[in-house]
Amino acid sequence: MLQFFNYVGVFVFAATGALAASRRQLDIVAFLFFATITGIGGGTMRDLVLGDTPVFWVKDTGYLIACAAAAAVVYFTAHLVESRFRVLLWLDAIGLAAYCVLGAEKGLSLGFGPIVAVVAGVLTATFGGVLRDIMAGEPSVLLRREIYITAALAGAAVYTLFHILALPPVLSTGVAVATAFTIRGGALHFGWAMPTYRARPGTPQDDL
Repeated sequence: MLQFFNYVGVFVFAATGALAASRRQLDIVAFLFFATITGIGGGTMRDLVLGDTPVFWVKDTGYLIACAAAAAVVYFTAHLVESRFRVLLWLDAIGLAAYCVLGAEKGLSLGFGPIVAVVAGVLTATFGGVLRDIMAGEPSVLLRREIYITAALAGAAVYTLFHILALPPVLSTGVAVATAFTIRGGALHFGWAMPTYRARPGTPQDDL
């Protein structure tokens, strides 16, 4: 099941990268580049941080094929989508939900503790989207008011907790993915947001 979510996460994240390229009306090579960087960016950073080399897509080039497939699908169908940015956000939510669990599982499988596993999950789920937005010149998903990182944190934490409790992997994965997607989906649909920092009156802004 985890392997299935691995391919789903890569494909969906790659599709969001290709959608970003479509919004800029770029060529097919750019679609492939955006899709690949977005699809494997978070997992690559995770593997480098955890010291797992070669990184996952070097061991299994099927992930690169998944990115290329996502780029091709979006290149030929993006014009049929009415609101590509909205679709991008929802696809990103699916990818985030899958990737936060995969990142946590990777950290645990390499023998790291629960805190490192959760951080690995968050990094895996968010870094590719950050790279995508930087390359496309879009406002970063991290700077949007709706909950984003918190959803990945919750999903990774649930999976890690269930792993510690030795619950069945299928249950752990399903509940963790559902948790992350529900929180991120609620943020997109209902505008859920965490309380934001407010400077006290008279606080010099340059000192913040």
